[in-house]
Amino acid sequence: MPALPQPQPQDFDIATVLHALGDPVRLDLLRRLAVDGECTCSPEGVTVARSTLSNHWRILREAGVISVRTSGKTRLVTLRRQELDARFPRLLDAVLDEVDRHADIA
Repeated sequence: MPALPQPQPQDFDIATVLHALGDPVRLDLLRRLAVDGECTCSPEGVTVARSTLSNHWRILREAGVISVRTSGKTRLVTLRRQELDARFPRLLDAVLDEVDRHADIA
């Protein structure tokens, strides 16, 4: 299976990253990755259709928010925390803090 295209950290674009983080489903995926670490591309408890989930992963990957690697027939997703923190310091902390704050309210 060929590797999926993923930008290099120097090519991360703030507008693209913010767009990727601007959806409630993608924010939930981000929070899950931040808490749980690497996961499969079909994590438990996600209630969107598989094709929709695949599109969300693509948007996050193309923005540079996640990295996807293949292990056999399984695709594993990882948050690119270090690269994002180096390129946009404190961005992920601010986004995740806000996601957590809203989760506490709900």
